[in-house]
Amino acid sequence: MPSKDPILTPELLKIIKIFGAASILLVVVFSFFDSYRANNSGEDRTFRMTSASRLYFLNLKAINYVRENRSDAGMVLYRHNGFSLESEEATLILVLILNSQKDESYLYLEPKNIDWPIRLSFEENGQTRLLNFENGNKFDHLEQVTQLQKLLEEEVKLFLLDEDQKIPLWSSESEKDAVKFTFEDYFRIIEN
Repeated sequence: MPSKDPILTPELLKIIKIFGAASILLVVVFSFFDSYRANNSGEDRTFRMTSASRLYFLNLKAINYVRENRSDAGMVLYRHNGFSLESEEATLILVLILNSQKDESYLYLEPKNIDWPIRLSFEENGQTRLLNFENGNKFDHLEQVTQLQKLLEEEVKLFLLDEDQKIPLWSSESEKDAVKFTFEDYFRIIEN
C-alpha cells in the first residue's frame, strides 16, 4: 500500500513561493518594456506617424503653415509661413507632407524657381564643399534633409548654385526659423 506522504511538503512550498514570486516579478518588469519588443511584421516604421502626434501637429502647429490639399495623391502639404513663397528668387522650401491614408509623414525639398538636380555649396575647414541632390523617393529626401539639418546645426552658411550664381540659402531670420520649426515639427510627428 502506498504511503501517505504529503504532496505539498514545506520544501516544495518554499520552492513554489520562490519561483512564483520570481515569475510575477518578471512579468511586472517586462510590462514596463513593452514598447521595446521585436517588430516582426516586416513593416518599415521610418515614416510612421501616430494619431496623437498628427493631432498635436494639426491642432497646435499647423496654424503656422500654408496648407495645400492634394486630393489626387491623398496627401496634405504644409509649407511654413516663414518661407518667402511669393519670391521670384531661386530657393528651396521644406514641405512637410502628411499622408493620412498610410499614417505616414514625409519631408520634401521643394525647389522654387530652380530645377533638379540641386547643387549646394558650403565652407568647411576653409574648403568649399559641394552637395548634389537628385530628385528621388521618400528615403532619398529624408537622407538629403538630414544632411542639411546636420549642416544647419553646425551653423554652416549654405549657398544654392544656379548656373553661375551663388545664392545664399535661408539667410533671413524668418527662413531660418521656418527651417528650424519644420524640422522640429516633422521629427515630432514621426517621433524620432
